[in-house]
Amino acid sequence: MILPITYAQIGKPAPHFHSTAVYDEEFFSVQLKDYIGKYLVLLFYPLDFTFVCPTEITAFSDQYESFQKLNTEILGISVDSEYAHLAWLQIDRQSGGLGNLKYPLVSDLKKEISRAYNVLHDNSVALRGLFIIDKEGVLQHVLINNLAFGRSVDETIRTLQAIQHVQNYPDEVCPADWKPGDSTILADPLKSQQYFSSI
Repeated sequence: MILPITYAQIGKPAPHFHSTAVYDEEFFSVQLKDYIGKYLVLLFYPLDFTFVCPTEITAFSDQYESFQKLNTEILGISVDSEYAHLAWLQIDRQSGGLGNLKYPLVSDLKKEISRAYNVLHDNSVALRGLFIIDKEGVLQHVLINNLAFGRSVDETIRTLQAIQHVQNYPDEVCPADWKPGDSTILADPLKSQQYFSSI
């Protein structure tokens, strides 16, 4: 039975996917439901062996422990094959490769995942899409950049912290540039004045 294609929407269950990934120079099967109970960052990028992509992929790897502390996993996804991913991982960073990456790279050779997440560009490569999916499998955040410029790891972590805060404290909302320890706003017309009178 062929399931209908669902597309990514904020506040809705993230589209299911099932593919082959590479981690620690080994191939394995990966699917969205494997990550229920954890937060998940999907990091779409255009192609292996390019220029901006390794800077982003390794930057997220360098901060992997920060994501782990937030009960979060990362998956890098492009339209390359698992064999291309493996070859790129076997090249050191100084030569434009990825070296010892701390999270898996997923093959989207059929472009089904990129299409479902609305990042497929000209039916060719994925735009720089970043998706945060919560531990219930619900899509909470989307950021999509064009091909020529990268994303911020620090802002991804900050957004993830804000998502987790409002999920843990549903009567509160987070203002612009909120970071852990900053004041939040009570989601009430009168009580919210406590925040606004303090700034």
